[in-house]
Amino acid sequence: MKPLALLRPPTIALSPSHLPSVPKPQLQNHRFRISCSSIPPETIKKESEISRIEYKSGVLDDFLLNSFRNKLVQEVGWDSEKPGYDGLIELVNGLMIKGKTNSDTSDAAVRILASLFPPLVLKLYKILISPIAGGKIAAIMVARVTALTCQWLMGPCAVNSVDLPDGTTCQSGVFVERCKYLEESKCVGICINTCKLPTQTFFKEYMGVPLLMEPNFSDYSCQFKFGILPPLPQHDTALKEPCLEICPTSSRRKGLTQNLNIEQCPKA
Repeated sequence: MKPLALLRPPTIALSPSHLPSVPKPQLQNHRFRISCSSIPPETIKKESEISRIEYKSGVLDDFLLNSFRNKLVQEVGWDSEKPGYDGLIELVNGLMIKGKTNSDTSDAAVRILASLFPPLVLKLYKILISPIAGGKIAAIMVARVTALTCQWLMGPCAVNSVDLPDGTTCQSGVFVERCKYLEESKCVGICINTCKLPTQTFFKEYMGVPLLMEPNFSDYSCQFKFGILPPLPQHDTALKEPCLEICPTSSRRKGLTQNLNIEQCPKA
């Protein structure tokens, strides 16, 4: 009987040139898209954290931040010692405290927004652009400008489609992944009275473009809907939101004001 080792098949050595070529997988460059569909807050948080790390402010962003801050200083009457965005948030808190009523605060914010634009440009836009195609062209234009120029304030955002009252859809929406302004201020009152309400008023009265803003106080996202009128205050669910537990404005007002219901949200 032959040894078992002799029964093994012969080994054939192949040189690299004889090896079959295996095609390499092709890497595809997929564009990053932001969906406005309902997804878990944890997913939104992870995606926005990645986007925020990648986003770097440029010269235009710094210019817009400084311009907005200078207008805040003029309205509030003092400047913060803190640099950059932290100083901006401190000034916004000062604007909230200065206003005797929420209407005062909102009116002051509208004045600040209007002062950022040449008055003639606003008038011409409202007269010449807003009436075109039932207002859709103007809504689309401001949506694109908002997405391009306001990431320094709100964080990563993108244009998306919204359903209009006439049953059509239009690329006149802007979806903000996780609003930096709300996240840094930690205050529903600041969101409502220095952003949502005055911004809606500014675009409608100064540019002739209706706007509905729908902030989400659970995941800090926000949906802009240009071309859609906001509901009456008594029907606006955003105005019925309770104050955030981490809101610093309420505690700050306790030490600066008297005869104030400290349990009441500053926006109420």
